[in-house]
Amino acid sequence: MATLGNPTNTIAILQKYNFNFQKKFGQNFLIDANILENIISAADIKKEDCVLEIGPGIGTMTQYLCENAREVVAVEIDKKLIPILQEDTLSSYNNVTIINEDILKVDINAIVQEKNAGKPIKVVANLPYYITTPIIMGLFESHVPLESITIMVQKEVAQRMQVGPGTKDYGALSLAVQYYAEPKMMMSVPAGCFMPRPNVDSAVIKLTRHGQPPVLVKDEKLMFDIIRAAFNQRRKTLVNSLNNAAGLNINKDSVLAALDAMGLPATIRGEALTLAQFAQLADFVEQ
Repeated sequence: MATLGNPTNTIAILQKYNFNFQKKFGQNFLIDANILENIISAADIKKEDCVLEIGPGIGTMTQYLCENAREVVAVEIDKKLIPILQEDTLSSYNNVTIINEDILKVDINAIVQEKNAGKPIKVVANLPYYITTPIIMGLFESHVPLESITIMVQKEVAQRMQVGPGTKDYGALSLAVQYYAEPKMMMSVPAGCFMPRPNVDSAVIKLTRHGQPPVLVKDEKLMFDIIRAAFNQRRKTLVNSLNNAAGLNINKDSVLAALDAMGLPATIRGEALTLAQFAQLADFVEQ
């Protein structure tokens, strides 16, 4: 079994299996052992933990997880990587389960029941840019028992998750993440730490699940529908964004009445509202 996390062994494995990188899966493998150790530390992986890893690739991070956790479940979409994981890089670990599946189609609740008796798990992932939001939202919205999600993402996406109102990066993702979790940027990861080298720098961000959401809202789905509509046309006023949104069925008058009751101007844009204000707006509209 090759120990990964360095360029030499990574290249050797790729050549041995004649592996070609798939652009559609956004594959970039870490080749820096220090970064890998720092991620394990950031994710606070302990001997009693059950960890779900999304996108193990050739198993670089998985090896570190197997060394530090009680149980690891690695979900990999690319079937060409499965022989590498099973026959080679993870073959000597008896605490890992490899699942060849799209994470968006996996019943994670069933995994948590089977592997961790329904207790909260920790998620670790190195996510390609295009799929980051659906995966994070899928994990939160399905109410899987989660303690934290520690993910490597494009640096600007990590920044977007933790900003507040009035900034250009603030949007639906910021609000959704902050409703479910406490985001904290753990480290920046330069492009040179990956093979192949991506065009942008990455960052590791840790999302620690809230025990209770920081705001109370009667209809969570309605609030997120309003948030999405507000940012789909972020240059428009909130009143017009919501009035134009397909499938929302909220009329102008009810939005104007709500804004008035909240002491906000009729010309306000969605990007100026806090999470608490979106919750308040949803409760007004619902009435």
